[in-house]
Amino acid sequence: MKINSNKIPEIVKNIWFKLDDESYLVGGCVRDLILNRKPKDWDITTKNSPEEIKKIFPNSFYENRFFTVGVKTNSDDPTLNIIEITTFRTEGKYSDFRHPDEVKIAKTLKKDLKRRDFTINALALDKKFNVIDYFNGIEDLKNKLIRTVGNPIERFKEDPLRMIRAIRLSCQLNFQIENKTLETIKSLSSFINLISKERIKDELIKIIISPNAVQGIELLRESNLLMEIIPELIRCYNVGQNKHHKYNVYTHLLKSLEYAVKKNYSLEIRLASLFHDIGKPLTKQGEGPECTFYNHEIVGAKMTKQILQRLKFPKKIVDKVTHLVKHHMFYLELDKINLSAVRRLVNRLGVENIEDFFKLREADRIGSGVKKAVPYRLRYLKYLIHKAQLEPITPKQLKVNGNDVMQILNIHPGPKVGWVLKALLNEVIEDSSKNNKEYLLKRIEELDKLSDEELKNLAISGEEKIKEIERKIDQELKQKYNV
Repeated sequence: MKINSNKIPEIVKNIWFKLDDESYLVGGCVRDLILNRKPKDWDITTKNSPEEIKKIFPNSFYENRFFTVGVKTNSDDPTLNIIEITTFRTEGKYSDFRHPDEVKIAKTLKKDLKRRDFTINALALDKKFNVIDYFNGIEDLKNKLIRTVGNPIERFKEDPLRMIRAIRLSCQLNFQIENKTLETIKSLSSFINLISKERIKDELIKIIISPNAVQGIELLRESNLLMEIIPELIRCYNVGQNKHHKYNVYTHLLKSLEYAVKKNYSLEIRLASLFHDIGKPLTKQGEGPECTFYNHEIVGAKMTKQILQRLKFPKKIVDKVTHLVKHHMFYLELDKINLSAVRRLVNRLGVENIEDFFKLREADRIGSGVKKAVPYRLRYLKYLIHKAQLEPITPKQLKVNGNDVMQILNIHPGPKVGWVLKALLNEVIEDSSKNNKEYLLKRIEELDKLSDEELKNLAISGEEKIKEIERKIDQELKQKYNV
């Protein structure tokens, strides 16, 4: 198989072709070129030693024991900012299940590729742009299969994180995991506990933000990895719900996540969709259509926080997702509601989180088996929240105040102060450029020449104009939210 050289950025070719003839593009970038995907990084393997590489590229760094030199390109494209060049190498045993105990320089490309995780990542490209494939990676790409290079037991015991990585690749590429590889993951699933939580978290995030996140969670469950990583989700499996839900708790959570993925919602909303009812198994009372789950959102929020902290998620994500889960049942009786109650709700949820709460509610509804993501009740609440956040049109918006009026006109507090301010507001509504202190102070003097009756009529006219503007705004809001 040959690759069109135009698919490879010039900056990569310039670096690559300065190396020994036995230098190859390797790994994920070759896989992605074959699949017509944009590579997320570019790796080169070569016969050159690290010392030789550094001489060729002065703007490089070598800070590891794996014969990998990073060449800085200063490219604005993050996928091209650093090109990694690694000398052919072989690896010994992985006593810590992450790093090889011993790393040696290999004499051939084949020995280097033999140490890699999956066949589709063990592909190389020579300088004539021919793909080199020793382990049937091209065939697996055609068949959309994830398969280990060599014995899967050996590959996964070297680095158990590869088990989750297989599922992550399956999600990102929409590939199946080859049967023997999957069965080995099932048998070795407990080995994932030997891996740092930070590394597990990184792979889990990639699964959750992939287009096939639901497939990923199901593969984690089927492979027994979910029981090791997030056993709280397994406890939701086959837990029946009441008459308001079509699916059991676990299926409901996956359906909610599926909607969040379909809508391309953020990582935080996807996590909240997956965890929002995770407290139900611990709070379930009774069986059948009338069973209850009182305070499941409170229990679920505590569990969500524990899960995310255990997996070493950043505090900002932990706090946001926990907050979404804790308050995902937000509710107001629309026939008894007023704007003060709406403002209290907004303060409790956080104005910066309002849209995310509605997105989570939509995912929750669709995950329950209903057809409408946004029913009238939610649309009306959106309308009220928007209305409650609007700043009222009052004289407080003027660049002058009652003290200015009293000082210029040399009068005491009384109705005339309010009439003057409302008359000024009437002018500013017509022309916002007039909300200028110098202009308004001058107008106060001019308005003093009017009779009290004339001033009062101007104020009344302004009040009517404000009411008309507010009616128009309200009508536009109702149209926007279809209420």
